[in-house]
Amino acid sequence: MLKKITFTLLIAFLTVSSVQAQKFATRSGTIYFKSNGTIDDGVEATNEQVGVVLDGATGAVAFQVLIKSFRFEKALMEEHFNENYLESDEFPKSIFKGNIIDYDASQLEADGEYEVTIEGELTLHGITQKVSQPGSLVKKGDQVMMKTHMMIALDDYGIEIPSVVREKIAEVIDVDIDVALDKIE
Repeated sequence: MLKKITFTLLIAFLTVSSVQAQKFATRSGTIYFKSNGTIDDGVEATNEQVGVVLDGATGAVAFQVLIKSFRFEKALMEEHFNENYLESDEFPKSIFKGNIIDYDASQLEADGEYEVTIEGELTLHGITQKVSQPGSLVKKGDQVMMKTHMMIALDDYGIEIPSVVREKIAEVIDVDIDVALDKIE
């Protein structure tokens, strides 16, 4: 009986240890944003080169976004975005470092979907702010999908919109993040 209990505990420990050692990552996550102006449809862009790492043991999450990788419908919009608004030569990246709150590593043991809250610090345009966002975490096979929607106030990050285009660009930007992370060794 003691051998059976010891064996069961050993299997449980190895299972938990293997989950805790898991890391998931991608370099091809997607961020989409839209800024609905008051006089037209506004501006929208997509970045499909978002780097993300999730530590399966702790629920720590890190995102890195190269600002110049956002693609717009019109080249002129992209140029203004990089040169005038986000100043991507001076601030080439946006970085998020945080954690999934109330994370439980057992969520990654089997396929399933979980509503989560991610908290951390977002650095954009050289300014770091604390953020907390609801999202979802979906485990399917060796992949973890993470999704969230957030609102970013341009003033919070010192992003100024010239008065000439102020009515075309909202003060708060809708941002959707959708990433599929693969298990890495």
